[in-house]
Amino acid sequence: MADPARPLAELRMLQAAPAAAATEDQKRAFLRLMSHELRTPLNSILGFSEILAGELYGPLGAPQYKEYAEIVRDSGHKLLQLINQLLELARLEGGLSDLEPRPEPLGPALEEVVEQLRAEGRVRIDREGDAAAAFADPRGLRSVLESLVGNALAASPAEAEVQVVIRTVGGEAEIVVRDAGLPVHPDDLPRLLRPFEKPEAGDGGAGRGALSLALPTAALLCRAMGGALSLSSGPDEGLTASVRLPAA
Repeated sequence: MADPARPLAELRMLQAAPAAAATEDQKRAFLRLMSHELRTPLNSILGFSEILAGELYGPLGAPQYKEYAEIVRDSGHKLLQLINQLLELARLEGGLSDLEPRPEPLGPALEEVVEQLRAEGRVRIDREGDAAAAFADPRGLRSVLESLVGNALAASPAEAEVQVVIRTVGGEAEIVVRDAGLPVHPDDLPRLLRPFEKPEAGDGGAGRGALSLALPTAALLCRAMGGALSLSSGPDEGLTASVRLPAA
């Protein structure tokens, strides 16, 4: 005997579908608006502070002015990075990301990110085996690399070196980023992958993921591209972030 409630349930699902689609469109529109409204004033802050810090139109006078302009510029870059991560996190959690995976060589992508971070002297890149390439979205891949390398540099002493290994393992492309910071307790590793969650004070993780979106965003991006991000740390070593993506 047919279930009389089934047609009614199906009708409700059909009625709910347009409303759900409209909600998703509203989310996309909101994210586009927020992205524009937040980045526009920040671009002005960054642009004019760069002009002042570089004394493009002549000396500023007192040396403190140049120092303050550099602080404004650096703070603006940090705020812009946080805004980008927050918007990316919102898109990924809402299933609104527009990733388009394709074959992408890891070497050039990594070197581009290192150049942007202006830290070439502190990053050692090891290529193992053949030239690794991943099936990944170009922007998403660079965002993951920037998050992991930047996070590792922030956690390492100023004179220390961050190691990045790229290789192909079976049918997967692997990226391993090792920092030179303090060890992280195993119980705190999951916290580093949860947004806005701070590890215990005094532990090695507190200086890495405190209220940070870098690692959680990287983990969601890896998942959206068909891969995964995992973290590990030993008693006498810092944090190791390992990314696995489909090999191209």
